[in-house]
Amino acid sequence: MAEETTWGSPRPRDVGAGSAYVQGDAGTPVRDAVFDRVPPHDDEAEMAVLGGMLLSKDAIGEVSQMIDVTDFYQPKHQTIYDAIIDLFSNSQNVDVVIVANELMKNGDLDKVGGADYLHTLVAFVPTAANATYYAEIVHQRAILRNVIAAGTKIAQLGYSAEGSQAEDVVNLAQAEVYEMSTGRVKQDYEAIGPVVHDTLDQLDKLQTGAVERGVPTGFRDIDDVTQGLQPGQMVVVAGRPAMGKSTLGIDFARAAALHHGMTSVVFSLEMSKIELAQRIISAETNIPLAAMRRADDITPDRWNTLNDFYGKLNDAPLFIDDSPNMSLMEIRAKCRRLKQTNDLKLVVIDYLQLMSSGKQVESRQQEVSEFSRALKLLAKELEVPVVALSQLNRGPEMRNDKKPQLSDLRESGSIEQDADVVFLVHRPDFYDKEDRPGEADIIMAKHRNGPTETFHLAFLGAYSKFKDMPQDYNGNQGV
Repeated sequence: MAEETTWGSPRPRDVGAGSAYVQGDAGTPVRDAVFDRVPPHDDEAEMAVLGGMLLSKDAIGEVSQMIDVTDFYQPKHQTIYDAIIDLFSNSQNVDVVIVANELMKNGDLDKVGGADYLHTLVAFVPTAANATYYAEIVHQRAILRNVIAAGTKIAQLGYSAEGSQAEDVVNLAQAEVYEMSTGRVKQDYEAIGPVVHDTLDQLDKLQTGAVERGVPTGFRDIDDVTQGLQPGQMVVVAGRPAMGKSTLGIDFARAAALHHGMTSVVFSLEMSKIELAQRIISAETNIPLAAMRRADDITPDRWNTLNDFYGKLNDAPLFIDDSPNMSLMEIRAKCRRLKQTNDLKLVVIDYLQLMSSGKQVESRQQEVSEFSRALKLLAKELEVPVVALSQLNRGPEMRNDKKPQLSDLRESGSIEQDADVVFLVHRPDFYDKEDRPGEADIIMAKHRNGPTETFHLAFLGAYSKFKDMPQDYNGNQGV
């Protein structure tokens, strides 16, 4: 059997790539054989990064994606950074006292200057808001040290090589330059043999039930065709206003988090947390959504139902974020943090056209294209399905049957290009109350890894949810 590959693991770094310099007894940098002078570094930037991380968990999530422990020049800063990341990865709180205890437990507190030095780091920065700026400085200095170390090593290879080894030296030099260019080089190609082995191994595990088929949507026919929403997929749910795309997106999150215990997060740029909670409560308890907004409609029996539901819901791994003017960078940072701390399985964003980059762009179309591509990359990086809700243009209104098409996706052709799966929500009774009332067509207009299909669901607007039709339902009846 082929050995399993650990994807994303950093390649082993040569000692000359970042740690070939030495420190004096008091942390004073001294010259060494590789650098021949004090290596590039910025102690104040390193202190500011660590101070920001001690002040804010958000800063830890963002900084940990930008730099590695080896990017720090001072050994004591490396030790402190390691302690912070260990605590954060174990979902523990992080502050000066907790980090000091962690360092003491590992026997490292005195080596870094004691608890007083940790307090100095916190006092060094007034706010954690600029932690990523300082982290970039630290990373750039580390790259410069890697450049110097790699250049020195390449020169030594050239001087020590015999004429017949010239080609080998060139290959080694190229490998050294590529490795130091990012500091976190990932293997981006692999022989077909191990890839096929992993594919067949996954198929075998699916057959034996050793692994989940994907993130369940909660709908029988959709899960049968898709085998669940797959890690790394960008799934688009699109529709005209008031058609039910938000409801379908929330249904996906409810199924994953509340019924299968999979950590899910909903970023709502359209509705508040309270509005989302009302929809979720209504869908789960079958108490009409309208009653959730009229206190007089909540009878003692309904209060009992609500209290029972709250007892079951309290520990459910469903997170909601309704922060205004949310940028793509914020969404990325929060998703990465949830992946680290809660093993994130599903992301829902409502909706794509309300996102803002916060920077000048040539056109709105270009901006939406950037969002679309970035969300696809986020899905691949975190290995979770990302469900992006999207508006459709007025194309369906111009057709006799009012049915949406893939080309109706609003403001960017990149959405249909980047998406792995596209669901278009269509309710005939929205246009004609006599046309299949209470029914909805979920048109799978694109399915990169399988066949397309049209799924027929019941739309229970009063309870803000979709529901499976009976198995013997004929999609053509009543049409």
